[in-house]
Parts: sequence; structure tokens; C-alpha cells
Amino acid sequence: MVMRHGTTQRKTRHKFKAHYKEKGKIPLSKYFQEFKSGDIVNLRTHPNVQIGRFYSRFHGLTGVIGNKVGSCYQVTIKDGDKQKVLFVHPIHLEKQL
Repeated sequence: MVMRHGTTQRKTRHKFKAHYKEKGKIPLSKYFQEFKSGDIVNLRTHPNVQIGRFYSRFHGLTGVIGNKVGSCYQVTIKDGDKQKVLFVHPIHLEKQL
């Protein structure tokens, strides 16, 4: 059996790279933002924060907020024809207008 090499952040050099204008201090308003149940959000990984990060395949997808679990939110996404549940920190979420 072939062993898998690397970690879950493998092959994400450009995906998890911050824009040069976004580097530096994290705004606290983004870190502590609040969402309601049923809000539609975009999943976008913030490269400076490792807690509450989702798997890199889901970067750029859109999901629906369920409820709050601790400091993270339960987000339901559609991956192919399956519904999947992720627990994501609010810094990795953007509210869709």
C-alpha cells in the first residue's frame, strides 16, 4: 500500500497566499463577526489563522450557516451531490450579498 506524502495543506502555495495589501495585523471586526442561522456565506481561507480552517478543496465554495458551536459556525455545503457539514471560524467566512 502506498503511503500518502505531505499534510492537508499540501499544494496550496498560491491558494493560501495573502495579497500584499492584506498582510499584517488582522482586523478584529473580521475576527469576531457574527452570522445568523440561514445566512449565505463564501468560504475563503485567511492564511494567517490556522484555527477553524477547512480542507483546501472547499476554498471558494458557498454554504449556508447552521448554528454556532463554540467560536465556530456550522456551515453546510454541497460537494458534488452530497451535503457536507463544516465547522469554520468566522475569519474564514465572507457574507454573500
